Amino acid sequence: MPEFTISQSATPEEAAAIAAAVQRFSQDTAVAPPVEATGMDPWLKAALRDGVSAKEAFGPGQPFGIA
Repeated sequence: MPEFTISQSATPEEAAAIAAAVQRFSQDTAVAPPVEATGMDPWLKAALRDGVSAKEAFGPGQPFGIA
């Protein structure tokens, strides 16, 4: 956490309030940690379960039912 200097005199209560506000602001605006992958992509899992192939983009046979 960066250091701050208050140029005016403040009571202990005011200094505590400023410190709390700065800390809360720092917590509220912090970058969230990246989410870790917890398993297989649900779309990939469904494709593997259904036996979908990338080579059969339009289903079995010719595209658009053309013979």
